Amino acid sequence: MSSIPISKDVALVTGASAAFGSTGELTPATRSASSGELHELGLAAAAHAIRTGEISSEAYVGGLLERAREHADLKAFITIDGASVLEAASQADRARRAGRSAPLLGVPLAVKDSYLTKGLTTTVGTSVLAAYRPTQDAEAIAGVKDAGAIIFGKNNLVEMSYGLTGLNAHHGQVKNPYNKAHVTGGSSSGAGASVAARIVPAALGGDTVGSIRVPASLCGVVGYKPTPGRWPAKGVAPISDTLDTTGLLARSVEDCELLDALLTKSPVHSVSLSGNLSGNLKGVRFAYAPRQYLADVDVEVDRAFRETLRRLKDAGAELVEVDLKEEFLALADSTTWSIFFHETMPAVRKFIAANQLPISFEEIYAGLGENIRGSWSHFVVASGAGYVSDEKYLAALNVGRQELSSRLAQIAFGQADALLFPTTPCAAPRIENQWNFQVGGKDVTHLFLSRNTHPSSSAGLPGINIPMALNSEGLPLGLELDAAAGRDRELLALARRVEQVLGRLPGPTGF
Repeated sequence: MSSIPISKDVALVTGASAAFGSTGELTPATRSASSGELHELGLAAAAHAIRTGEISSEAYVGGLLERAREHADLKAFITIDGASVLEAASQADRARRAGRSAPLLGVPLAVKDSYLTKGLTTTVGTSVLAAYRPTQDAEAIAGVKDAGAIIFGKNNLVEMSYGLTGLNAHHGQVKNPYNKAHVTGGSSSGAGASVAARIVPAALGGDTVGSIRVPASLCGVVGYKPTPGRWPAKGVAPISDTLDTTGLLARSVEDCELLDALLTKSPVHSVSLSGNLSGNLKGVRFAYAPRQYLADVDVEVDRAFRETLRRLKDAGAELVEVDLKEEFLALADSTTWSIFFHETMPAVRKFIAANQLPISFEEIYAGLGENIRGSWSHFVVASGAGYVSDEKYLAALNVGRQELSSRLAQIAFGQADALLFPTTPCAAPRIENQWNFQVGGKDVTHLFLSRNTHPSSSAGLPGINIPMALNSEGLPLGLELDAAAGRDRELLALARRVEQVLGRLPGPTGF
């Protein structure tokens, strides 16, 4: 029997036996879940079905554990404790029968393995933390547990969240469900793959320069990056205190709205499971900046984006073409990467100390895989040739970042409700070419995948990826909507209307 990735806490043969039976056959508890289309349920829909007694949490979770076993070759998870997951589901069912309720009672949620999870291994994608089991949950994990959610497992990620393709030297290359020869994007790579493959309805991720939005775009799912500080980040391994945000990968905007309400302690009643949206965009103004965000993009991305603009206009939206000035991309590059690299070492050291990790920064650095260690050697440690000086860092933080924010606020949000652009400038590259590939006949590196997302990070904006189209190879292309800082609820409401106009992409075949 093929197995789910082996947990460092409990060998998954134990969890697999509980979920699938000792011979790998489905048990009665899981058969009903797998016989229908329950894996297509999102967070809100699953919560509704469990709350009303249409399905049991145990049957639903058991079916998803079966899918995790069947699709273990995606390398989407580092740890799943199947026995504990099923026990939590059983407890949720007993609680419901006893009359208790919670917004996400009995609903499974995957978690990027950079979040501390009490009693469940947290590796941050490294080998040196392979046996580390935290004694407390990250604040966001505590929040979703309080809402009744079950932690299904810990998603694979780029080591220390430091990359954009999905390769992990210790836990394997995460594969794109739409085509396993292609990358998922990163660093929330396993989150993107597990949601796209219908193994889980949603997954908590993290975004610094695009680590939620890039895999969401390449895997054909929704990816929401809140305004920095909106969602709790305590207990999540950092890269940059300035740029980091926690967020969600899901298959609908509705599910992002639901979790946003729960984690910000906002009214949940404003998120309607059966909300009837007309797709009418009259009165909405969208800005787009082709000189900046369409520069050097793949021809199919350009075509899909322009077709999307046409469809939004047909739905009543007003389109405003803006120019963010010629040096915008260079400003975004110098600002983002100066902050990103300079803040990594102090942020990681502070995280280690605050959470009493049984390891030092130096031990993490020494144990990194070849690609990430090379990057840290050059940019992160003070002896590196590319180390960002204090002077350059402070200029990026206090001058460049303010200029980016001001320019976007005045030019884009001064004229429109949201800024639209292709989330990634191309579809997912092939795994064999993930470090260097061509787009539009030009040679680019993996960093090109975040070319359109990282300006939003530096400016401190909320952003959301919505699946836009499939290219001629059947690979997803994403549309990003950004709003002014702090306008998350408005952004989510608007994104839901756009989603209604565009419709849903077909899921990957074979899943």
